[in-house]
Amino acid sequence: MTHKNFIPSVYSNEITAGKVTYKSPSNIALVKYWGKKDNQIPANPSISFTLDACATTTSISYNKLASKSSDFSFDLLFEGKPKEEFKPKIKIFFGRIESYLPFLKEYHFKIETSNSFPHSSGIASSASGMSALALCLMSIEKKLNPEINQDFFNKKASFLARLGSGSACRSIEGDLIQWGAHSDIAESSDLYGVKYPYKVHAVFKNYHDTILLVDKGQKQVSSTVGHDLMHNHPFAKNRFAQAHENLTKLQAVFSEGDLKSFIEIVESEALTLHAMMMTSLPYFVLMKPNTLEIINKIWAFRESSNTNVCFTLDAGANVHVLYPESEKEEVFQFIKNELVAYCENGQYICDRIGFGAKKL
Repeated sequence: MTHKNFIPSVYSNEITAGKVTYKSPSNIALVKYWGKKDNQIPANPSISFTLDACATTTSISYNKLASKSSDFSFDLLFEGKPKEEFKPKIKIFFGRIESYLPFLKEYHFKIETSNSFPHSSGIASSASGMSALALCLMSIEKKLNPEINQDFFNKKASFLARLGSGSACRSIEGDLIQWGAHSDIAESSDLYGVKYPYKVHAVFKNYHDTILLVDKGQKQVSSTVGHDLMHNHPFAKNRFAQAHENLTKLQAVFSEGDLKSFIEIVESEALTLHAMMMTSLPYFVLMKPNTLEIINKIWAFRESSNTNVCFTLDAGANVHVLYPESEKEEVFQFIKNELVAYCENGQYICDRIGFGAKKL
């Protein structure tokens, strides 16, 4: 498919008003995407676990205007209150997707959104937020064109979400989502995420992710700026090749339930992501001293307990502690006993693999 497949012809239905609500989860990448081309195209493919508890719920109420507006008409409420500082990002998003949703200037929208986690927690809300918004808009388009089938609906929702936030394209479905063209993965695309098409061993079902909130402050470098710094990065070419290689390796890992190799790839990917930040120009460090303390504690505990607990990191200081269902009691006790002390105000979030967004 190309982007032209998502440009609609004339709509068959007319609607004047309505309301739609979606709850969409965040996700955590196992193979990281870092660096992007124009139009939110990833410089390398990625794969992620869809989460469950960390989610955004978004409602859109819509009313048809008397005539098409020259600009986008919308109000935005976050946690029940107007949030003016969020509006410019939504306006940019609408501008990017207008050719794919030509009805956008024909309605006034009231967007109401809230997170299941504190906005200032350091958990990225762009993936859950933009995917929830894209799904609501697709639901409106489906009313205008009821012939849209579920497969196309999901692909276009993922495509639209990507134009708001790259990783948001991996939050439409679950439980394992791959994004970015890759020679070994059928149907993979730079334009949208796809459900991982190959065999996945039962050990990777019901996987747990306890998110340790090490630092809830504003990052000193945004992800957008960080992605841009890959353009002239001295190690970019090798990094992009490494991501392709790790996705190929994961095919056997997922099929065979090879937890040792899973850990090796996932932790290497997390550290490589931060190595790219530390070796760009300008260079920056998003890990905190407590991030490193937690990593060392995890390594020591894994060695002494012979469990399969591991970590991954997003573009920030927080640590995602990953472990299989069969080890949850032992690992969670370790987290409470030894890791929570390194969290800001002792805060952490218990999450696990989820299965995508839901219409409410």
